[in-house]
Amino acid sequence: MKKIIIHESFKQDWINVLTHIANLFFEDCKLYEIIEDPDLSVRFQYKMENNVYYTASKLEVDGKTFISTYSKKYDTDGTEKEQNIRMKRALSHVLLDVLEQYTGIKQHWGILTGVRPTKLYHKLRKQGLTRNEIAEVLQTDFRVSTEKIQLLESIVERQLATIPDLDEIGKEISIYIGVPFCPTKCAYCTFPAYAIAPNRKTGRVASFLDGLHIEMREMGKWLKENDMKVTSIYWGGGTPTAIESDEMDALYETMFESFPNPESIREITVEAGRPDTITPEKIEVLKKWGIDRISVNPQSYTDETLKAIGRHHTVQETIDKFLLARNLGMNNINMDLIIGLPNEGVEEFQHSLNETEKLQPESLTVHTLSFKRASEMTQNKDKYKVADRPTVSRMMEMAQKWTRENGYNPYYLYRQKNILGNLENVGYSKPGEESIYNIVIMEEVQTILGIGCGAATKFVNPKTGKITQYHNPKEPYQYILSFENAIEKKIEMLNDLYRVQLKNEC
Repeated sequence: MKKIIIHESFKQDWINVLTHIANLFFEDCKLYEIIEDPDLSVRFQYKMENNVYYTASKLEVDGKTFISTYSKKYDTDGTEKEQNIRMKRALSHVLLDVLEQYTGIKQHWGILTGVRPTKLYHKLRKQGLTRNEIAEVLQTDFRVSTEKIQLLESIVERQLATIPDLDEIGKEISIYIGVPFCPTKCAYCTFPAYAIAPNRKTGRVASFLDGLHIEMREMGKWLKENDMKVTSIYWGGGTPTAIESDEMDALYETMFESFPNPESIREITVEAGRPDTITPEKIEVLKKWGIDRISVNPQSYTDETLKAIGRHHTVQETIDKFLLARNLGMNNINMDLIIGLPNEGVEEFQHSLNETEKLQPESLTVHTLSFKRASEMTQNKDKYKVADRPTVSRMMEMAQKWTRENGYNPYYLYRQKNILGNLENVGYSKPGEESIYNIVIMEEVQTILGIGCGAATKFVNPKTGKITQYHNPKEPYQYILSFENAIEKKIEMLNDLYRVQLKNEC
Protein backbone atom coordinates (compact mmCIF):
# COMPACT_ATOMS: atom_id res chain seq x y z
CA MET A 1 0.00 0.00 0.00
CA LYS A 2 1.40 3.39 -1.02
CA LYS A 3 1.31 6.17 1.58
CA ILE A 4 1.11 9.70 0.17
CA ILE A 5 1.41 12.76 2.37
CA ILE A 6 -0.37 15.92 1.28
CA HIS A 7 0.73 19.07 3.06
CA GLU A 8 -2.56 20.97 2.90
CA SER A 9 -5.65 20.64 5.06
CA PHE A 10 -8.38 19.71 2.57
CA LYS A 11 -12.09 19.04 2.93
CA GLN A 12 -12.83 15.37 3.33
CA ASP A 13 -14.66 15.16 0.00
CA TRP A 14 -11.58 16.67 -1.69
CA ILE A 15 -9.41 14.01 -0.05
CA ASN A 16 -11.84 11.32 -1.24
CA VAL A 17 -11.62 12.50 -4.86
CA LEU A 18 -7.82 12.72 -4.77
CA THR A 19 -7.65 9.25 -3.23
CA HIS A 20 -9.64 7.91 -6.20
CA ILE A 21 -7.09 9.51 -8.54
CA ALA A 22 -4.14 8.05 -6.61
CA ASN A 23 -5.71 4.61 -6.66
CA LEU A 24 -5.67 4.64 -10.45
CA PHE A 25 -1.90 4.23 -10.11
CA PHE A 26 -1.37 2.39 -6.83
CA GLU A 27 -3.45 -0.37 -5.27
CA ASP A 28 -5.00 0.53 -1.89
CA CYS A 29 -3.26 3.91 -1.84
CA LYS A 30 -4.04 6.26 1.05
CA LEU A 31 -3.53 9.99 1.51
CA TYR A 32 -2.45 11.49 4.83
CA GLU A 33 -2.00 15.00 6.15
CA ILE A 34 0.48 13.85 8.79
CA ILE A 35 2.53 10.66 8.49
CA GLU A 36 6.11 9.53 9.04
CA ASP A 37 8.05 7.95 6.19
CA PRO A 38 5.60 8.54 3.34
CA ASP A 39 6.23 6.87 0.00
CA LEU A 40 5.41 10.08 -1.88
CA SER A 41 5.00 13.71 -0.90
CA VAL A 42 2.63 16.06 -2.78
CA ARG A 43 2.16 19.78 -2.21
CA PHE A 44 -0.74 21.72 -3.70
CA GLN A 45 -1.47 25.37 -4.38
CA TYR A 46 -4.95 26.50 -5.31
CA LYS A 47 -7.05 29.64 -5.59
CA MET A 48 -10.09 31.04 -7.42
CA GLU A 49 -10.18 34.59 -8.79
CA ASN A 50 -12.74 36.10 -11.17
CA ASN A 51 -14.17 32.67 -11.97
CA VAL A 52 -10.71 31.34 -12.87
CA TYR A 53 -9.59 28.25 -10.93
CA TYR A 54 -5.82 27.93 -10.52
CA THR A 55 -4.15 24.80 -9.16
CA ALA A 56 -0.60 23.48 -9.00
CA SER A 57 1.02 20.40 -7.53
CA LYS A 58 4.58 19.28 -6.80
CA LEU A 59 5.36 15.61 -6.29
CA GLU A 60 8.60 14.75 -4.53
CA VAL A 61 9.92 11.19 -4.45
CA ASP A 62 13.35 9.55 -4.51
CA GLY A 63 15.03 12.93 -4.85
CA LYS A 64 13.02 13.77 -7.97
CA THR A 65 10.43 16.52 -8.42
CA PHE A 66 7.43 16.54 -10.75
CA ILE A 67 5.38 19.72 -11.24
CA SER A 68 2.01 20.45 -12.85
CA THR A 69 -0.18 23.55 -13.20
CA TYR A 70 -3.74 23.98 -14.41
CA SER A 71 -6.26 26.79 -14.82
CA LYS A 72 -9.83 26.94 -16.04
CA LYS A 73 -12.12 29.95 -16.54
CA TYR A 74 -15.90 29.65 -16.18
CA ASP A 75 -18.51 32.01 -17.61
CA THR A 76 -20.62 32.16 -14.43
CA ASP A 77 -19.98 32.30 -10.68
CA GLY A 78 -21.76 29.00 -10.14
CA THR A 79 -23.44 27.84 -6.97
CA GLU A 80 -21.44 26.86 -3.91
CA LYS A 81 -21.85 23.21 -4.90
CA GLU A 82 -20.65 23.93 -8.45
CA GLN A 83 -17.64 25.84 -7.13
CA ASN A 84 -16.71 22.87 -4.96
CA ILE A 85 -16.95 20.50 -7.94
CA ARG A 86 -14.82 22.84 -10.06
CA MET A 87 -12.06 22.97 -7.47
CA LYS A 88 -12.03 19.19 -6.99
CA ARG A 89 -11.78 18.78 -10.75
CA ALA A 90 -8.89 21.27 -10.96
CA LEU A 91 -6.99 19.54 -8.14
CA SER A 92 -7.57 16.18 -9.82
CA HIS A 93 -5.97 17.50 -13.01
CA VAL A 94 -2.67 18.36 -11.38
CA LEU A 95 -2.48 15.25 -9.21
CA LEU A 96 -3.18 13.03 -12.21
CA ASP A 97 -0.53 14.85 -14.22
CA VAL A 98 2.30 14.51 -11.69
CA LEU A 99 1.47 10.85 -11.06
CA GLU A 100 1.47 10.16 -14.80
CA GLN A 101 4.89 11.85 -15.02
CA TYR A 102 6.24 9.82 -12.11
CA THR A 103 4.86 6.39 -13.07
CA GLY A 104 4.90 6.67 -16.86
CA ILE A 105 1.33 5.31 -16.83
CA LYS A 106 -1.15 7.08 -19.09
CA GLN A 107 -4.71 7.11 -17.75
CA HIS A 108 -6.86 7.06 -20.87
CA TRP A 109 -10.00 7.90 -18.90
CA GLY A 110 -8.26 10.93 -17.41
CA ILE A 111 -9.81 12.16 -14.18
CA LEU A 112 -13.06 10.26 -14.79
CA THR A 113 -13.41 7.69 -12.02
CA GLY A 114 -17.17 7.13 -12.22
CA VAL A 115 -19.07 4.13 -13.53
CA ARG A 116 -20.88 5.76 -16.49
CA PRO A 117 -18.77 7.96 -18.80
CA THR A 118 -21.41 7.62 -21.53
CA LYS A 119 -23.89 9.33 -19.22
CA LEU A 120 -21.61 12.38 -19.19
CA TYR A 121 -21.53 12.32 -22.99
CA HIS A 122 -25.34 12.24 -23.16
CA LYS A 123 -25.52 15.14 -20.67
CA LEU A 124 -23.30 17.28 -22.89
CA ARG A 125 -25.25 16.20 -25.98
CA LYS A 126 -28.55 17.25 -24.43
CA GLN A 127 -27.02 20.63 -23.57
CA GLY A 128 -26.80 21.23 -27.32
CA LEU A 129 -23.07 20.72 -27.80
CA THR A 130 -21.87 19.39 -31.14
CA ARG A 131 -19.80 16.23 -31.47
CA ASN A 132 -16.61 18.29 -31.80
CA GLU A 133 -17.53 20.47 -28.83
CA ILE A 134 -18.19 17.42 -26.67
CA ALA A 135 -14.82 15.97 -27.66
CA GLU A 136 -13.14 19.22 -26.68
CA VAL A 137 -14.80 19.23 -23.25
CA LEU A 138 -13.88 15.60 -22.59
CA GLN A 139 -10.30 16.20 -23.62
CA THR A 140 -9.61 19.53 -21.89
CA ASP A 141 -11.85 19.34 -18.83
CA PHE A 142 -11.51 15.63 -18.08
CA ARG A 143 -8.26 14.59 -19.85
CA VAL A 144 -9.98 11.73 -21.68
CA SER A 145 -7.87 10.29 -24.51
CA THR A 146 -8.85 10.51 -28.18
CA GLU A 147 -9.23 6.72 -28.26
CA LYS A 148 -11.79 6.69 -25.44
CA ILE A 149 -13.65 9.69 -26.85
CA GLN A 150 -14.05 7.86 -30.15
CA LEU A 151 -15.33 4.81 -28.26
CA LEU A 152 -17.94 6.96 -26.49
CA GLU A 153 -19.00 8.53 -29.78
CA SER A 154 -19.53 5.11 -31.36
CA ILE A 155 -21.54 3.85 -28.39
CA VAL A 156 -23.83 6.88 -28.20
CA GLU A 157 -24.46 6.66 -31.94
CA ARG A 158 -25.58 3.02 -31.59
CA GLN A 159 -27.72 3.80 -28.54
CA LEU A 160 -29.64 6.53 -30.34
CA ALA A 161 -30.14 4.25 -33.34
CA THR A 162 -31.44 1.46 -31.08
CA ILE A 163 -33.71 3.71 -28.98
CA PRO A 164 -34.59 6.79 -31.04
CA ASP A 165 -36.77 8.06 -28.18
CA LEU A 166 -34.00 7.65 -25.61
CA ASP A 167 -34.47 11.20 -24.31
CA GLU A 168 -38.21 10.61 -23.77
CA ILE A 169 -38.14 7.04 -22.47
CA GLY A 170 -38.28 8.24 -18.86
CA LYS A 171 -42.06 8.28 -19.23
CA GLU A 172 -41.92 4.48 -19.33
CA ILE A 173 -40.45 1.96 -16.89
CA SER A 174 -38.28 -1.16 -17.13
CA ILE A 175 -38.28 -4.12 -14.76
CA TYR A 176 -35.51 -6.23 -13.26
CA ILE A 177 -36.49 -9.57 -11.69
CA GLY A 178 -33.89 -11.26 -9.49
CA VAL A 179 -33.74 -15.03 -8.96
CA PRO A 180 -30.89 -15.55 -6.47
CA PHE A 181 -29.88 -19.16 -7.14
CA CYS A 182 -26.95 -20.69 -9.02
CA PRO A 183 -25.43 -24.17 -9.22
CA THR A 184 -22.36 -22.72 -7.43
CA LYS A 185 -21.02 -19.23 -6.75
CA CYS A 186 -18.17 -17.91 -8.91
CA ALA A 187 -15.09 -16.59 -7.13
CA TYR A 188 -15.38 -13.07 -8.62
CA CYS A 189 -19.14 -12.71 -7.99
CA THR A 190 -20.84 -10.36 -5.53
CA PHE A 191 -24.36 -10.68 -6.95
CA PRO A 192 -27.08 -12.39 -4.89
CA ALA A 193 -26.19 -15.96 -5.85
CA TYR A 194 -26.82 -18.89 -3.53
CA ALA A 195 -26.19 -22.57 -4.27
CA ILE A 196 -29.58 -23.96 -5.19
CA ALA A 197 -29.21 -27.49 -3.78
CA PRO A 198 -29.02 -26.63 -0.06
CA ASN A 199 -31.74 -24.02 -0.50
CA ARG A 200 -34.04 -26.66 -1.94
CA LYS A 201 -33.44 -28.83 1.11
CA THR A 202 -34.48 -26.00 3.44
CA GLY A 203 -37.53 -25.13 1.34
CA ARG A 204 -36.27 -21.63 0.59
CA VAL A 205 -36.52 -22.01 -3.18
CA ALA A 206 -40.24 -22.79 -3.03
CA SER A 207 -40.90 -20.08 -0.42
CA PHE A 208 -38.94 -17.53 -2.44
CA LEU A 209 -40.87 -18.35 -5.61
CA ASP A 210 -44.17 -17.97 -3.74
CA GLY A 211 -43.10 -14.50 -2.64
CA LEU A 212 -41.88 -13.59 -6.12
CA HIS A 213 -45.27 -14.45 -7.65
CA ILE A 214 -46.97 -12.20 -5.11
CA GLU A 215 -44.53 -9.33 -5.66
CA MET A 216 -44.96 -9.49 -9.44
CA ARG A 217 -48.76 -9.43 -9.10
CA GLU A 218 -48.79 -6.51 -6.67
CA MET A 219 -46.30 -4.40 -8.61
CA GLY A 220 -48.13 -5.25 -11.84
CA LYS A 221 -51.36 -4.07 -10.27
CA TRP A 222 -49.81 -0.66 -9.56
CA LEU A 223 -48.43 -0.45 -13.12
CA LYS A 224 -51.84 -1.21 -14.61
CA GLU A 225 -53.71 1.20 -12.34
CA ASN A 226 -51.30 3.99 -13.28
CA ASP A 227 -51.26 3.17 -17.00
CA MET A 228 -47.49 2.73 -16.91
CA LYS A 229 -45.90 1.37 -20.07
CA VAL A 230 -43.13 -1.24 -19.66
CA THR A 231 -40.11 -0.86 -21.96
CA SER A 232 -38.11 -3.99 -21.12
CA ILE A 233 -37.88 -6.83 -18.60
CA TYR A 234 -34.64 -8.46 -17.49
CA TRP A 235 -34.48 -11.71 -15.53
CA GLY A 236 -31.17 -11.82 -13.65
CA GLY A 237 -29.75 -13.11 -10.42
CA GLY A 238 -28.15 -15.49 -9.74
CA THR A 239 -29.12 -17.57 -12.70
CA PRO A 240 -32.88 -17.56 -13.44
CA THR A 241 -32.54 -20.86 -15.33
CA ALA A 242 -31.20 -22.58 -12.21
CA ILE A 243 -34.79 -23.37 -11.17
CA GLU A 244 -36.88 -26.12 -12.81
CA SER A 245 -38.65 -25.67 -16.16
CA ASP A 246 -42.14 -25.88 -14.58
CA GLU A 247 -41.14 -23.19 -12.06
CA MET A 248 -39.93 -20.96 -14.90
CA ASP A 249 -43.17 -21.57 -16.80
CA ALA A 250 -45.28 -20.52 -13.81
CA LEU A 251 -43.24 -17.34 -13.29
CA TYR A 252 -43.56 -16.25 -16.92
CA GLU A 253 -47.29 -16.89 -16.80
CA THR A 254 -47.55 -14.60 -13.78
CA MET A 255 -45.36 -12.01 -15.53
CA PHE A 256 -47.62 -11.83 -18.60
CA GLU A 257 -50.79 -11.86 -16.52
CA SER A 258 -49.56 -9.16 -14.14
CA PHE A 259 -47.77 -6.56 -16.23
CA PRO A 260 -49.72 -4.19 -18.49
CA ASN A 261 -49.84 -4.56 -22.28
CA PRO A 262 -47.31 -7.39 -22.61
CA GLU A 263 -47.53 -7.16 -26.39
CA SER A 264 -45.97 -3.67 -26.24
CA ILE A 265 -42.91 -4.70 -24.19
CA ARG A 266 -39.94 -4.06 -26.45
CA GLU A 267 -37.62 -6.72 -25.01
CA ILE A 268 -37.50 -9.57 -22.49
CA THR A 269 -34.14 -11.07 -21.52
CA VAL A 270 -33.48 -14.16 -19.41
CA GLU A 271 -29.97 -14.75 -18.08
CA ALA A 272 -29.07 -18.38 -18.74
CA GLY A 273 -25.47 -17.52 -17.99
CA ARG A 274 -24.52 -20.83 -16.45
CA PRO A 275 -24.50 -23.44 -19.25
CA ASP A 276 -24.98 -26.20 -16.67
CA THR A 277 -28.54 -24.91 -16.07
CA ILE A 278 -29.73 -25.08 -19.68
CA THR A 279 -31.95 -27.98 -20.77
CA PRO A 280 -34.20 -28.60 -23.79
CA GLU A 281 -37.24 -28.36 -21.49
CA LYS A 282 -36.21 -24.88 -20.30
CA ILE A 283 -35.56 -23.67 -23.83
CA GLU A 284 -39.05 -24.86 -24.81
CA VAL A 285 -40.52 -22.85 -21.93
CA LEU A 286 -38.73 -19.73 -23.16
CA LYS A 287 -40.04 -20.34 -26.69
CA LYS A 288 -43.56 -20.88 -25.36
CA TRP A 289 -43.56 -17.36 -23.96
CA GLY A 290 -41.83 -15.78 -26.97
CA ILE A 291 -38.57 -15.09 -25.14
CA ASP A 292 -35.54 -15.54 -27.38
CA ARG A 293 -32.94 -13.19 -25.86
CA ILE A 294 -30.76 -15.16 -23.46
CA SER A 295 -27.16 -15.28 -22.25
CA VAL A 296 -24.95 -18.35 -22.41
CA ASN A 297 -21.77 -17.18 -20.72
CA PRO A 298 -18.45 -18.97 -21.17
CA GLN A 299 -16.37 -16.29 -19.34
CA SER A 300 -13.36 -18.33 -20.53
CA TYR A 301 -12.73 -21.19 -22.94
CA THR A 302 -10.06 -22.74 -20.70
CA ASP A 303 -11.23 -25.56 -18.44
CA GLU A 304 -8.54 -24.90 -15.82
CA THR A 305 -9.75 -21.32 -15.49
CA LEU A 306 -13.38 -22.39 -15.05
CA LYS A 307 -12.33 -24.72 -12.23
CA ALA A 308 -10.26 -21.99 -10.58
CA ILE A 309 -13.16 -19.53 -10.48
CA GLY A 310 -15.74 -22.06 -9.27
CA ARG A 311 -17.77 -22.61 -12.42
CA HIS A 312 -18.70 -26.30 -12.39
CA HIS A 313 -19.10 -26.76 -16.12
CA THR A 314 -16.68 -27.46 -18.95
CA VAL A 315 -15.86 -25.52 -22.07
CA GLN A 316 -17.46 -28.25 -24.16
CA GLU A 317 -20.68 -27.91 -22.16
CA THR A 318 -20.76 -24.19 -22.96
CA ILE A 319 -20.44 -24.95 -26.67
CA ASP A 320 -22.98 -27.78 -26.54
CA LYS A 321 -25.58 -25.68 -24.68
CA PHE A 322 -25.10 -22.72 -27.02
CA LEU A 323 -25.71 -24.98 -30.02
CA LEU A 324 -28.69 -26.57 -28.26
CA ALA A 325 -30.26 -23.16 -27.70
CA ARG A 326 -29.53 -22.10 -31.27
CA ASN A 327 -30.91 -25.28 -32.81
CA LEU A 328 -34.08 -24.98 -30.70
CA GLY A 329 -34.76 -21.49 -32.02
CA MET A 330 -32.97 -19.01 -29.75
CA ASN A 331 -32.14 -16.22 -32.20
CA ASN A 332 -30.60 -13.61 -29.91
CA ILE A 333 -27.87 -15.06 -27.71
CA ASN A 334 -25.38 -13.02 -25.68
CA MET A 335 -22.06 -14.37 -24.44
CA ASP A 336 -19.69 -12.89 -21.85
CA LEU A 337 -15.91 -13.04 -21.74
CA ILE A 338 -13.79 -11.77 -18.86
CA ILE A 339 -10.36 -10.23 -19.38
CA GLY A 340 -7.78 -10.92 -16.66
CA LEU A 341 -9.10 -14.11 -15.08
CA PRO A 342 -6.58 -16.02 -12.91
CA ASN A 343 -3.62 -17.47 -14.80
CA GLU A 344 -4.89 -16.18 -18.14
CA GLY A 345 -2.88 -14.07 -20.53
CA VAL A 346 -2.87 -13.10 -24.19
CA GLU A 347 -2.70 -16.69 -25.44
CA GLU A 348 -5.69 -17.89 -23.41
CA PHE A 349 -7.76 -14.85 -24.33
CA GLN A 350 -6.98 -15.28 -28.02
CA HIS A 351 -8.19 -18.87 -27.70
CA SER A 352 -11.47 -17.61 -26.17
CA LEU A 353 -11.92 -15.19 -29.07
CA ASN A 354 -11.21 -17.95 -31.60
CA GLU A 355 -13.85 -20.20 -30.02
CA THR A 356 -16.37 -17.33 -29.89
CA GLU A 357 -15.81 -16.74 -33.59
CA LYS A 358 -17.01 -20.26 -34.35
CA LEU A 359 -20.32 -19.61 -32.56
CA GLN A 360 -21.04 -16.02 -33.66
CA PRO A 361 -23.40 -14.97 -30.84
CA GLU A 362 -25.58 -11.95 -31.59
CA SER A 363 -23.85 -9.98 -28.84
CA LEU A 364 -20.65 -10.24 -26.82
CA THR A 365 -19.95 -8.46 -23.54
CA VAL A 366 -16.26 -8.09 -22.75
CA HIS A 367 -15.74 -7.57 -19.02
CA THR A 368 -12.49 -6.57 -17.36
CA LEU A 369 -11.98 -8.37 -14.07
CA SER A 370 -12.79 -6.22 -11.06
CA PHE A 371 -11.80 -7.04 -7.50
CA LYS A 372 -15.15 -6.50 -5.82
CA ARG A 373 -14.82 -6.08 -2.09
CA ALA A 374 -17.12 -8.92 -1.03
CA SER A 375 -15.97 -11.51 -3.58
CA GLU A 376 -14.04 -14.63 -2.61
CA MET A 377 -11.34 -13.63 -5.09
CA THR A 378 -10.75 -10.29 -3.38
CA GLN A 379 -10.66 -11.82 0.07
CA ASN A 380 -8.04 -14.35 -1.07
CA LYS A 381 -5.96 -12.39 -3.56
CA ASP A 382 -2.82 -14.43 -2.96
CA LYS A 383 -4.65 -17.49 -4.29
CA TYR A 384 -5.53 -15.85 -7.63
CA LYS A 385 -2.71 -14.65 -9.88
CA VAL A 386 -4.10 -12.20 -12.44
CA ALA A 387 -2.60 -10.40 -15.44
CA ASP A 388 -0.67 -7.14 -15.10
CA ARG A 389 -1.76 -3.78 -16.54
CA PRO A 390 0.07 -4.04 -19.92
CA THR A 391 -1.34 -7.53 -20.47
CA VAL A 392 -4.96 -6.63 -19.75
CA SER A 393 -4.62 -3.54 -21.96
CA ARG A 394 -3.33 -5.75 -24.77
CA MET A 395 -6.26 -8.14 -24.26
CA MET A 396 -8.74 -5.27 -24.49
CA GLU A 397 -7.12 -4.16 -27.75
CA MET A 398 -7.49 -7.73 -29.03
CA ALA A 399 -11.20 -7.67 -28.15
CA GLN A 400 -11.70 -4.35 -29.95
CA LYS A 401 -9.94 -5.64 -33.08
CA TRP A 402 -11.82 -8.96 -33.03
CA THR A 403 -15.24 -7.34 -32.68
CA ARG A 404 -14.56 -4.94 -35.56
CA GLU A 405 -13.43 -7.79 -37.81
CA ASN A 406 -16.49 -9.88 -36.93
CA GLY A 407 -19.11 -7.20 -37.47
CA TYR A 408 -19.85 -6.20 -33.87
CA ASN A 409 -20.38 -2.60 -32.71
CA PRO A 410 -19.92 -1.27 -29.16
CA TYR A 411 -23.27 -0.13 -27.74
CA TYR A 412 -22.92 0.17 -23.97
CA LEU A 413 -20.09 0.66 -21.51
CA TYR A 414 -19.56 0.85 -17.80
CA ARG A 415 -16.64 0.91 -15.42
CA GLN A 416 -16.08 -0.36 -11.87
CA LYS A 417 -13.86 0.37 -8.92
CA ASN A 418 -10.72 -1.77 -8.65
CA ILE A 419 -11.02 -2.79 -12.30
CA LEU A 420 -7.81 -4.15 -13.79
CA GLY A 421 -5.82 -1.61 -15.78
CA ASN A 422 -8.38 1.14 -15.08
CA LEU A 423 -10.20 -0.20 -18.15
CA GLU A 424 -13.90 -0.79 -18.83
CA ASN A 425 -16.62 -3.31 -19.62
CA VAL A 426 -18.03 -3.02 -23.13
CA GLY A 427 -21.10 -4.59 -24.69
CA TYR A 428 -20.80 -5.33 -28.42
CA SER A 429 -23.52 -6.54 -30.75
CA LYS A 430 -24.33 -7.29 -34.35
CA PRO A 431 -26.38 -4.44 -35.88
CA GLY A 432 -29.96 -4.52 -34.62
CA GLU A 433 -29.22 -6.95 -31.76
CA GLU A 434 -28.46 -4.37 -29.04
CA SER A 435 -30.06 -4.86 -25.63
CA ILE A 436 -32.50 -2.09 -24.77
CA TYR A 437 -32.33 -2.93 -21.06
CA ASN A 438 -28.53 -2.66 -20.96
CA ILE A 439 -28.71 0.80 -22.48
CA VAL A 440 -31.43 2.23 -20.25
CA ILE A 441 -29.94 0.93 -17.01
CA MET A 442 -26.45 2.19 -17.80
CA GLU A 443 -27.60 5.62 -18.95
CA GLU A 444 -30.09 5.93 -16.05
CA VAL A 445 -32.76 7.42 -18.32
CA GLN A 446 -35.76 5.72 -16.73
CA THR A 447 -36.95 4.05 -13.54
CA ILE A 448 -35.89 0.40 -13.17
CA LEU A 449 -38.35 -1.41 -10.93
CA GLY A 450 -36.55 -4.15 -9.01
CA ILE A 451 -38.52 -7.28 -8.09
CA GLY A 452 -37.17 -10.36 -6.34
CA CYS A 453 -34.19 -11.20 -4.20
CA GLY A 454 -31.39 -8.62 -4.20
CA ALA A 455 -33.19 -6.50 -6.79
CA ALA A 456 -32.46 -2.78 -6.66
CA THR A 457 -35.16 -0.33 -7.69
CA LYS A 458 -33.72 2.84 -9.17
CA PHE A 459 -36.30 5.60 -9.20
CA VAL A 460 -35.43 8.19 -11.87
CA ASN A 461 -37.47 11.38 -11.87
CA PRO A 462 -38.41 11.83 -15.55
CA LYS A 463 -38.28 15.62 -15.23
CA THR A 464 -35.20 16.29 -13.10
CA GLY A 465 -33.24 13.05 -13.48
CA LYS A 466 -32.85 12.83 -9.69
CA ILE A 467 -32.22 9.25 -8.59
CA THR A 468 -33.30 7.47 -5.43
CA GLN A 469 -32.91 3.77 -4.72
CA TYR A 470 -34.54 0.98 -2.77
CA HIS A 471 -32.97 -2.46 -2.32
CA ASN A 472 -34.79 -5.72 -1.72
CA PRO A 473 -33.00 -8.08 0.72
CA LYS A 474 -30.18 -10.09 -0.88
CA GLU A 475 -30.56 -13.27 1.15
CA PRO A 476 -33.53 -15.54 0.29
CA TYR A 477 -34.59 -16.06 3.90
CA GLN A 478 -34.69 -12.32 4.56
CA TYR A 479 -36.60 -11.75 1.32
CA ILE A 480 -39.20 -14.33 2.32
CA LEU A 481 -39.69 -12.55 5.66
CA SER A 482 -39.90 -9.01 4.29
CA PHE A 483 -41.05 -8.95 0.64
CA GLU A 484 -44.49 -7.63 1.65
CA ASN A 485 -42.87 -4.63 3.35
CA ALA A 486 -40.77 -4.10 0.21
CA ILE A 487 -43.91 -4.03 -1.92
CA GLU A 488 -45.50 -1.37 0.31
CA LYS A 489 -42.36 0.76 0.36
CA LYS A 490 -41.85 0.70 -3.40
CA ILE A 491 -45.50 1.55 -4.09
CA GLU A 492 -45.19 4.47 -1.68
CA MET A 493 -42.05 5.69 -3.46
CA LEU A 494 -43.63 5.24 -6.90
CA ASN A 495 -46.66 7.24 -5.81
CA ASP A 496 -44.44 10.03 -4.50
CA LEU A 497 -42.35 10.07 -7.68
CA TYR A 498 -45.22 10.19 -10.14
CA ARG A 499 -47.27 12.63 -8.06
CA VAL A 500 -44.26 14.92 -8.33
CA GLN A 501 -44.18 14.32 -12.08
CA LEU A 502 -47.86 15.22 -12.47
CA LYS A 503 -47.40 18.32 -10.34
CA ASN A 504 -44.49 19.47 -12.52
CA GLU A 505 -46.51 18.87 -15.69
CA CYS A 506 -49.36 20.98 -14.33
